[in-house]
Amino acid sequence: MATTAKQWLQRIHALPHRKDKVKIMNVCGGHERSITMAGLRKALPDYIELVPGPGCPVCICPEEDIFEAIQLALNEDIILVAFGDMLRVPVNVPKARGESKSARTLEQAKAQGADIRPIASPTEAVTIANNNLDKAVVFFAAGFETTTAPVAAMMVEGVPDNLSILLSGRLTWPAVAMLLDSGEPGFDALIAPGHVSTIMGPEEWDFVVEQHHIPAAVAGFQPESLLAAMYSTLRQLYDERLFLDNCYPTLVKAGGNKSAQAHLKKAMHIYDANWRGVGIIPQSGYMLEKAYAKHDARKLFPSYADDARKRAGQMPPGCDCAQVVLGKIYPNQCKLFGTACVPRSPIGPCMVSDEGACRIWWAGGMREAADSKQTAVG
Repeated sequence: MATTAKQWLQRIHALPHRKDKVKIMNVCGGHERSITMAGLRKALPDYIELVPGPGCPVCICPEEDIFEAIQLALNEDIILVAFGDMLRVPVNVPKARGESKSARTLEQAKAQGADIRPIASPTEAVTIANNNLDKAVVFFAAGFETTTAPVAAMMVEGVPDNLSILLSGRLTWPAVAMLLDSGEPGFDALIAPGHVSTIMGPEEWDFVVEQHHIPAAVAGFQPESLLAAMYSTLRQLYDERLFLDNCYPTLVKAGGNKSAQAHLKKAMHIYDANWRGVGIIPQSGYMLEKAYAKHDARKLFPSYADDARKRAGQMPPGCDCAQVVLGKIYPNQCKLFGTACVPRSPIGPCMVSDEGACRIWWAGGMREAADSKQTAVG
């Protein structure tokens, strides 16, 4: 019989109580949603802190990429499709700039007449292109490995001539590596993302244990799997026996999905990429291979990648989303959280996406600002 969430909690509470805090970072936005909605923070011993990490692709998508997508949609005779969350992410264009076509989001550009359509999967982009063969269709494809792999498969299998990709794909592990290499990672144990590990294989996270001597466990999205991963990392700390544990064996297999990896390798190459509010992270981005240049929107259309965006393209003024993404602060420690920045009028991307920690905390009822003398929820 499988161990229940209640039994995993009992095992965690049975461990010797530690005087020092143990910070466990969960990389995945889906993990943060499950943790918050299940109320796991309140159920755990008070020495355990669960830290949201860099698992929201919408949150770190470069501002200049979103700006380029908006300008393409407004100024070119195209249909632009994008994953739904991307439509509400604001860029740093002043609200009243006195210019026409100064939309701050793809949603606003759509309201100004641009043909912008939300989609849930790459297959929808292909369908839209096939149904509009007389029109150029641009797929603004932002996401981590889990969503970038299907985009790669789509390219390898072949797409309509009128479909091109504005790619903003990112890899998850380099952000964690950057935190660990900084010398101040801000966490003592890691819960690695289940869906990414399904694609790339759990071995991708071996470096956390082998190079940095931090316990790690891959988890799924049910409380049972998450609590199993937490218990595993805590036991590793107590026993001083560190290893990468797979607490999601039903889907995560050694070696990952070889077919998906082959598609990624054929259609894309990896480069040093920009993360919004964070900067350049080495070997953290996907770019289309030259063989697919005829489907690269950046090569097919005039460039709207204004160099000025590289200076403006951080988080909006006052927004601490980047610090939240890196696990440096909790969502309710941002001074805009719950006041100027709420889901109906988000200022930063962390309040837009269903995978953004700020949006998740708000939806979970954690809406009060943290006391300045305290950390957030622990």
